[in-house]
Amino acid sequence: MTTAKIAISMPNEVLQLARHEVKAGRAKSLSALVSEAVDEKLRRDELAAILDAMDAELSPPNTEAKAWARRLVRRR
Repeated sequence: MTTAKIAISMPNEVLQLARHEVKAGRAKSLSALVSEAVDEKLRRDELAAILDAMDAELSPPNTEAKAWARRLVRRR
C-alpha cells in the first residue's frame, strides 16, 4: 500500500495517550495508530449510512425487534 506523509494537529492530551499506547506496545507506531483510527471512523460512518438507508427503506426496528437482537447478542 502506498502511503503519504502528512502533518496533523491534535490536542496534547490525545497525543500523550496515543504515545502511551505505542510505548505499551498496543500500537505499532503513532502513524499506524492514527491510520487505524481514521480507517475505523470511515468504516463506521459507512456502516451508519447503510443502516440509515435501510431504516429509510424498511423503517427502523421496533421495540420487539430490538429486544430480540439484544437477546441474540447476549447468547454469544
